[in-house]
Amino acid sequence: MSITYNQENQVFSIQTANSSYQMKVSRHGHLLHLYYGKKISDEDVSWLIPNVVRSHESNPPEAQRDRVYSLCALPQEFSSNDAGDYRIPSLEVVNADGSYAFVGKYRSHKIYQGKYRLSLLPTLYAKEEENAETLEIILEDEITHVSVKLLYGVFYDRDVITRAVVLRNGADSPIYLKRIMSASLDFMEGNYDLIGFFGHHYFERQMDRRPLSHGISELGSFRGVSGHFHNPFAILCDRNAGEDSGSAYGFLLMYSGNFVFDAEVDGYSQTRVAMGIHPKQFDFFVDSGECFEAPEVVMAFSEQGFSKLSHCYHDIFRENACESRFVNEDRPIVINSWEPFRFDFDSEKLLKTAEISKKLGADMFVLDDGWFGARDDETAGLGDWVANEKKLPGGIEALAQKIHALGMQFGLWFEPEMVNEDSDLYRAHPDWCLRVPKRAPSRSRHQLCLDLSRPDVCEHLIEAVNSILDTGCVDYVKWDYNRYVCDVYSQYYAPEKQGEIYHRYILGLYRILDGIIKTHPDILFEGCSGGGGRFDGAMLTYFPQIWCSDNTDAPSRLTIQYGTSFAYPVISMGAHVSVCPNKKTGRSVPWKTRAVTAMHGTFGYELDPAKMSEEELAECAAYSDFYRRHRKLIRQGDYYRLSSPYDDSIFTAWQFVSKDKAESLVCVVTESISIMDKNSYVRLRGLEKEAFYEVAQTGKVHSGAALMNIGILLSDSQPQYSAFVYELKKV
Repeated sequence: MSITYNQENQVFSIQTANSSYQMKVSRHGHLLHLYYGKKISDEDVSWLIPNVVRSHESNPPEAQRDRVYSLCALPQEFSSNDAGDYRIPSLEVVNADGSYAFVGKYRSHKIYQGKYRLSLLPTLYAKEEENAETLEIILEDEITHVSVKLLYGVFYDRDVITRAVVLRNGADSPIYLKRIMSASLDFMEGNYDLIGFFGHHYFERQMDRRPLSHGISELGSFRGVSGHFHNPFAILCDRNAGEDSGSAYGFLLMYSGNFVFDAEVDGYSQTRVAMGIHPKQFDFFVDSGECFEAPEVVMAFSEQGFSKLSHCYHDIFRENACESRFVNEDRPIVINSWEPFRFDFDSEKLLKTAEISKKLGADMFVLDDGWFGARDDETAGLGDWVANEKKLPGGIEALAQKIHALGMQFGLWFEPEMVNEDSDLYRAHPDWCLRVPKRAPSRSRHQLCLDLSRPDVCEHLIEAVNSILDTGCVDYVKWDYNRYVCDVYSQYYAPEKQGEIYHRYILGLYRILDGIIKTHPDILFEGCSGGGGRFDGAMLTYFPQIWCSDNTDAPSRLTIQYGTSFAYPVISMGAHVSVCPNKKTGRSVPWKTRAVTAMHGTFGYELDPAKMSEEELAECAAYSDFYRRHRKLIRQGDYYRLSSPYDDSIFTAWQFVSKDKAESLVCVVTESISIMDKNSYVRLRGLEKEAFYEVAQTGKVHSGAALMNIGILLSDSQPQYSAFVYELKKV
């Protein structure tokens, strides 16, 4: 068993293949966090806690004269509030008497096979044949009878532990929930670095590493969505941790709305981390007998640096997040209509472009924005999900049939969560938007946010989108979302419930996705949010792939895809070849460099093939064929970051290695002209040391040890932004 409970010592031990996690019920009923890290036995390690008096700290009443027992210094699994612990709290509630006190003490527990699920929020799931277990621990406040169920899901073979919390109001009166963290744990030391992934539109998931210092360090988003600016993923690691060495802890929140990750180093140099829903404008009414679910946190630990940590996340998200059949299928090579036409198209133009696109090697033609309502520009029509028959005689079905007749699949763009004021939907239901009474709304891209906290809005969107998808003519959907949430006020709810709207919006979103995506298992759905603004674990339970960034400039994508890869598998990243000079950066790079960079994901095209020469079409067709030969390896293989685009390196390189280590693909993009001035070697990883591999591009055979310790010599005299690929097979 991966979960055990020692009745005598009241110690819970969780084991994965390479890590251990331990908790203990203290002599006064508090649940203490003892250990998370390298694998140890199930022995009680509570001796780690210093047995010293912390002067001037509070002692709970049950401690009586025991001044050693102080909640402000004890490592807790789910901290109390307003009871002498002054660190960041796990929970803040306002009780019926106006107090904020919560002191959760152990009441009961349960261990069972399989993985828990939440009723309203997406979680990882366990397959029947997997070695997965669940631990439930109930902590209850003896005075208010407010309780929390701490949920632990254990994927033994994947070195992953998930955590979630379900609060239950057992009091006779309502409470208001102000803060609830899905995971909180204390480390007895404070000498860590914190890694987060920040950015903005065109610049997503840039790696930021800083040493923790005393006080609170915070990452988060309160833009209504997980957002471009901070990703809901963080790493706590040793100061010297790197790709292959050092201890690293990952924390990933399965939630698409406002979130926070706090790390506090206290005066005793202990570190507390907590992750959950951001408390900004969060004030949730919980009636007597009702429950509130907090989203899941996916935790992983590696004692072998960041590569091993990433492999844990890549494997769990490839196998245990999305139940779509497309997760384990080869993805089509798509071309999108946006770059050639924007809003100016008709069926004839689209069909001509689709026919030329076959010469690129594209499998699917995607019709982007502009196909519905009075949508001739971005100021009108959004929300009216009815085909514009002036552009598309016969509607979507007629166009799809003609695309299919060309031997291509057909995809369609939607942005269901938004509306233009110049639309039939808005004119019929102006109250369906988020909008503060008596105030003019804030607009972005001429759009307002529909109020997904409303059940009637959710049902309308499910019906409107499904009316098109149920025809069976659509093979792929690009689900876009192009602004942040503000003016957060719902006319559907009473004034005292407005602190619930941010969260209810996200619950509504998941309800819509359940009603559309999960009812169309034969359609491939791709998420998008102004590029990669809502690239999170919860979205990956619905979308097998997410558009990584609107920035398709290959050198820019090196940092975007690098940062994304720390948590998310490469096959989840939408990545396409686009035109040069690039429309965002003005930079020009060779076709090969654009193609190699786009192979770091779900390969496709964002360009107008009618403007390409026959030679360029043939060159791209060759890259499409190359990707097809290797997409299974890219989808399933272990991924290695061979260099960092942030370092003062002359190249950025990455590598895919099959699980059986029989084949590998190495990709390199030069970033400096200094490659002309000195020898440059790409040292590989993940191979068998004793095995021998043939490198197709050189025809030479080398041992795995030589390739990893010495590397491959890059050709000299190569200009900046050149690309190389190396195919390796075991001989």
